[in-house]
Amino acid sequence: MQSLLTLCGTLAPYCGVLCFLAPMPTILEVARDKSTGALPLLPYSSMISNSFVWVMYGLLKNLPSVYMSNAVGVTLGTYYFRTYTKYCTTIGAGKQIRTHFRGAACIIVFNMCLAQILEKDMAADIIGKEGVFYCMVLFASPLVALKHVLETKSAASIPLPFTLACFVNCLCWSVTGWFTMKDFNIYFPNLMGLSCACAQLGLKGMYGDKRGKGSGLPN
Repeated sequence: MQSLLTLCGTLAPYCGVLCFLAPMPTILEVARDKSTGALPLLPYSSMISNSFVWVMYGLLKNLPSVYMSNAVGVTLGTYYFRTYTKYCTTIGAGKQIRTHFRGAACIIVFNMCLAQILEKDMAADIIGKEGVFYCMVLFASPLVALKHVLETKSAASIPLPFTLACFVNCLCWSVTGWFTMKDFNIYFPNLMGLSCACAQLGLKGMYGDKRGKGSGLPN
C-alpha cells in the first residue's frame, strides 16, 4: 500500500502537467494557420484562473506538488491565451477577449487579497473551496459531452488520449489527497473528475468511434 501511495504522490504533479500540455497541438495549429476558427477562448482563460487558485492554495498549505504543477498550468494557460488572442479574428473578438481577461484578472487579484488580508488557515480554506467550485464548473462541459454521446450513440467526440491522461491524473490526485494529504479540497474534485473520466472511457468502449446519427462529425 505504501508503495502505491508513493507512486501516486510522485506521478500526480507530472500527470497534471501532462493534462496542461494537452491543448498544445491545437494552439500550435492555430499559430500555423493564423486563425482560431471556431475554437472557444474559455478553456484557456479558465486554465489560468483555476491553476492560479490552486497555486495559492498550495502555497498557503505548503504543498509543493500542488503549487509547482499548477504554476506550469498558469504559464501554459497564459501562452495559450496570448496565442489565441493574437490570431482571433471573429466578430466581437475584442469584447470577448477583454471580458475573459478581466474575469481572470479579478480572480487573481481577489485571491491575492484573501491571502494578504485573512489568516493563513482561513484564507486556505476559502481558496480551497473556491478551487473545488471551479473544478465542478469545469466538469459541466464533459457532462454535456456525455449526454451528446448517449443521444448519438457515437463516442467519436471523446478524445481517448486526453481522457486517459485525465483518468490517471485524477486517480493519482484522489489517492494522494485522500490517504497522504487527507485534504478534502484535493481528493473531492479529483474523485468527481475520476468518475467523469470513467464514464467517458466506458462510453468509448461501448460505442467506439463509429459516427452516429447527429454526431456532428463526418462519416
